[in-house]
Amino acid sequence: MTTPVKIKKAAAKKILVVEDDGEIALVLDMVLQDGNIQLDYVNNLLAADEYLQQQQPAVIILDNKLPDGFGVDFIIYLKKKYPAVKIIMISGLGAARDVALENGADLFFEKPFPLEEFHEAINGFLG
Repeated sequence: MTTPVKIKKAAAKKILVVEDDGEIALVLDMVLQDGNIQLDYVNNLLAADEYLQQQQPAVIILDNKLPDGFGVDFIIYLKKKYPAVKIIMISGLGAARDVALENGADLFFEKPFPLEEFHEAINGFLG
């Protein structure tokens, strides 16, 4: 009689999406459907800060214009407090690109962005 082999399933990689537009969040959910990715959503900066005190995502997808502030300003705080996290800024305002990257964002995508390229970037960050 053989003993069953237990296959250890790899832990899902966490991604925090900070986005107040439900349609964008839905699109991200569809694009990033993968058994090895756990997507968590918040819709403002305060909720993101509260989440990060409890959880450590590998990647944060951060909108710029949020109800309680601008994502470009939040990047500095994120990089100081959570230096290992990768930040992808998404914004409908292309002019935010330079500020986002200067403040520490790892990537910037202007809405609407090419979904395949976005998915490849996520996979690159998650290894």
